[in-house]
Amino acid sequence: MIKHANANLPVGKQCKLLSIPRSSFYYRPKGETAQNLMLMQQSGEQFLETPFFGVRQMTWHLRNEGHLVNEKRIRRVMRLMGLMPIYQKPNTSKAAKGHKIYPCLLRGLRVGRPNQVWAADITYLPMRRVRHWA
Repeated sequence: MIKHANANLPVGKQCKLLSIPRSSFYYRPKGETAQNLMLMQQSGEQFLETPFFGVRQMTWHLRNEGHLVNEKRIRRVMRLMGLMPIYQKPNTSKAAKGHKIYPCLLRGLRVGRPNQVWAADITYLPMRRVRHWA
């Protein structure tokens, strides 16, 4: 789209017409360092053996192998490689068998003023033990 050899229009004007910064035209990505490529290879091999290793365990494993790495770098490397650990996720949205589903009492009610409807979640209230004096 942008041509260096265009004698009629300089690169800056071509970039302006396309609404991109001139620095974006000259930018060349550097790629990954040799150390990151080596970390990718080793973490990929380890992930094939232990697919349940997350960032923390992978960092711990690579540190035991003698690499000076932190969790931030390993998180980035695993994200680049698309590695997601296998672990059990919570099942909080599934209702128990036989659980009664209560109807919404506000269905059809038009709320038109402040403080017309209040709600409170009382599913868990920690209670102190009360001593009964006789």
